[in-house]
Amino acid sequence: MKAEGRVEPVLDGAGLRIGIAASRFNDHVTLRLLEGARRGLARTGVASGDITEVWVPGAFELPVAASGLIRSGRIDAVVCVGCVIRGETAHFDLVAGQCASGIQLVAVTIGFPVLFGVLTVDTLEQALARSEADGGHNVGDEAALGAVEMARLLEGLLDR
Repeated sequence: MKAEGRVEPVLDGAGLRIGIAASRFNDHVTLRLLEGARRGLARTGVASGDITEVWVPGAFELPVAASGLIRSGRIDAVVCVGCVIRGETAHFDLVAGQCASGIQLVAVTIGFPVLFGVLTVDTLEQALARSEADGGHNVGDEAALGAVEMARLLEGLLDR
């Protein structure tokens, strides 16, 4: 939808089926992102019964879960939520980078909306600031809106 040079997203989630893959590692943050994703989906009209949630051990496993949700044939988009906090070793760089690359690879290879709602931060305080409750900044909420937008975009392009 175009309005004077600006393209407005279609955020009508009614009838869409959304999968959410959530990481248990740092679940004190991931749960906040999950709640944000649920709120965002509800605001767009996605019915709670049309949301499938799965949990995986850590952010590294999110791409496999996203792929499985897609292959199930029961969803129109996937939201991945998790939190990787930098530590004292190179582990952060490996996990955060491979998680992001894996999610992108699944999305591009399969041609399916897979949204990145994974925090990659230096501190717990940064994670908490990006996973606030109602009205605050919540990356899970943002990823949910992106999932609805992308599902509708592909629906229109592919005449699903």
